[in-house]
Amino acid sequence: MKLGEYMTLQELHTLSVEVITGENVALVLFFIGVYGLTARRNIIKSIIGLGIMQAAIILFFVTVNASVDDVPPIGVAIGVQVADPVPQALMITAVVIGVSVTAVSLTMFISLFHKYGSTNWNKVKRKRRELR
Repeated sequence: MKLGEYMTLQELHTLSVEVITGENVALVLFFIGVYGLTARRNIIKSIIGLGIMQAAIILFFVTVNASVDDVPPIGVAIGVQVADPVPQALMITAVVIGVSVTAVSLTMFISLFHKYGSTNWNKVKRKRRELR
């Protein structure tokens, strides 16, 4: 394709099918979560970033070996490609653990907010040093 030429709708669809996969979306989401965790000083935004990272990891593991032709592994004829149930079962466990981590994080945040009166990590650390 030369400079100034436009892609046809079919070429665009083929490109989007090749580029926009579950793994790529998971990687983008993961790094959005890393950015939210590292670049923000707000505790709530850090907890949200952690949740985004968790969702990205779950999406990655569910889609890493998935195929459009896979069928559920219940009552299937011999010779048919079935979906692997192990990653799905492990990711259900990861969802439960992630909800628990979020709940504990929010509980700790409420405690910090009541004690120090701020949602900023740096202000909480500074006030904590002052109380010693």
